[in-house]
Amino acid sequence: MVYNYIFTLILGWKVLFHPFYISLTDIRYNDASNTIEVAQKIFWDDLERGLGETFGTKVDFLNPNDPEKLKKMVEKYVIQHNEIVINEKNIKLTFLGYEIEEEAVWIYLEGESSGIPKTVNIRNTILIDQFNDQQNIVNFYIGKKPKSLILYKEKIEGEIAF
Repeated sequence: MVYNYIFTLILGWKVLFHPFYISLTDIRYNDASNTIEVAQKIFWDDLERGLGETFGTKVDFLNPNDPEKLKKMVEKYVIQHNEIVINEKNIKLTFLGYEIEEEAVWIYLEGESSGIPKTVNIRNTILIDQFNDQQNIVNFYIGKKPKSLILYKEKIEGEIAF
């Protein structure tokens, strides 16, 4: 019993002082509009570092000096670090905006599909340059059940077949 307490204490300490780096991307195929809708969740403090290193400036999501400049940086960064190819056709992604939710920022993108997806190739390099152990989880939905990928430094892209 004492060992369980000590193990829990040590594990809790490691979690506090050894953060994990992760993003979540949900991509939904919208059959009615023949589009894909992308919602990407990233810890805003990690994204601040990514944007700061990429653009050579200090970034503050909670109190930006220039909200329009921050929006343009986010747009350029996410478009550059996400690529989706459906049925061998590269999807042009359009930035719709972002919103902050507690410790994370939700980023929204959209693109026209080339028909019902049969094959989907996804490249996601969000924060890969900043954090060696960054993992980017990608869920692609057609209907309610997703097919998923986990992308990281050694595997920045993957394919999903339907």
